[in-house]
Amino acid sequence: MQNEHPGRVEDYTTPALVMIFVNLLWIFGLLWSSWGLSAVLLLAAILNHAITRLELKRRRRSGPVRRIQGR
Repeated sequence: MQNEHPGRVEDYTTPALVMIFVNLLWIFGLLWSSWGLSAVLLLAAILNHAITRLELKRRRRSGPVRRIQGR
């Protein structure tokens, strides 16, 4: 079995982010029509907090940041 790396692949970051936006939009619309704006704001705050915690966890896992000396 050969162990060759595949060539370049397409970057699907932009379509994935667009689909996340579309899904959040209809979920927020459904929540707003069912329970009102306060439910949407609460879910948005929870998502913001979860994303921030995930970012901090990933930064801790990656190790210390090296600073450039002499500046």
